[in-house]
Amino acid sequence: MSIRTLIVEDSALVRELLNHILGSDPAIDIIGTANNGMEALHAVQALKPDVVTMDINMPVMDGYEATRRIMETDPLPIVIVSVSVDRREVATTFRALEAGALAAVQKPMGIGHPDYEQTAKALVETVKLMSEVKVVKRWPICSRQTPPVSVAGDWSPCAAGNIEIIAMGASAGGPAMLRTILSMLPAGVPVPILVVQHISAGFIHGFAESLSVSCKLAAHVAVQGDQLKPGHVYLAPDETHMGVTEGGRVELSGDAPIEGLRPSISYLFQSVARAFANRAAGVILTGMGRDGAEGLKSMRDSGAVPIAHDEESSLVFSMPGEAIKLGAATHVLSPHDIAAALSDLVIRK
Repeated sequence: MSIRTLIVEDSALVRELLNHILGSDPAIDIIGTANNGMEALHAVQALKPDVVTMDINMPVMDGYEATRRIMETDPLPIVIVSVSVDRREVATTFRALEAGALAAVQKPMGIGHPDYEQTAKALVETVKLMSEVKVVKRWPICSRQTPPVSVAGDWSPCAAGNIEIIAMGASAGGPAMLRTILSMLPAGVPVPILVVQHISAGFIHGFAESLSVSCKLAAHVAVQGDQLKPGHVYLAPDETHMGVTEGGRVELSGDAPIEGLRPSISYLFQSVARAFANRAAGVILTGMGRDGAEGLKSMRDSGAVPIAHDEESSLVFSMPGEAIKLGAATHVLSPHDIAAALSDLVIRK
């Protein structure tokens, strides 16, 4: 059964390119196009596509507003197709991801460009993968900036107040959840936070900037040898595994992908388990596949505090669900409660 796809793009030239790329795959059926967000709203209602590719900067209604409205009225998988080198467009892209879009990919280069094959392949693969996600509701963006209320957790005496590092991993739906959780943590959080977010190449620096603006913490793309600092968030770079040394420094690796993924969430979790053992907390958030499950189990086995995102608020429950089935998580919490739990765990009693 073909994937019924709607292309939303204001440039006729780019629309033609996207039509060519996506239409060349026998599994994808282009059922229509729209020139702006307003046309997209009408097309979604009339054509009932399985997936939408969404431009960001468009006249009449931009991609963020169109995504927000679609996810409130006719929720379905939306893939943002954006220019990753345009800082203003990247910022709007992350607003669209927070509004419910599942993924963002770089706008394909023209035929003949050295990166054409790579960007075209990424677009096709993302559309096919995201079409499998059953979007049943829009996750409401949490705008609460007040400190989270304490969660009654059965933390072990050696865990509460003894946590020295937090490791987090997310995939589809992750940017909104990470923003929600991190924005609730105080500026003075006394530990570093390491994050692997699966996202298309070219967007991680924009994500770091987005987090720095919306949170009280400083977010950076990690650099080899970085000395980890309290109150800072370190994001794994594109196509690079991220780990940590016992001395609290970032250790990056170009080792082979793990189960097809680099960076790997499990790679981070296992590294943290080795270096910090019971002085760490791990959090697996919304996402497709099973990356992070084995790594979170390693953290639990080492005495760390392992937390999984709950099903009700996960946009895609695969990753936390796999961790739970493996027995890797001792706590299953909503984003708000995850923020509260992390605050509890790092407070020096």
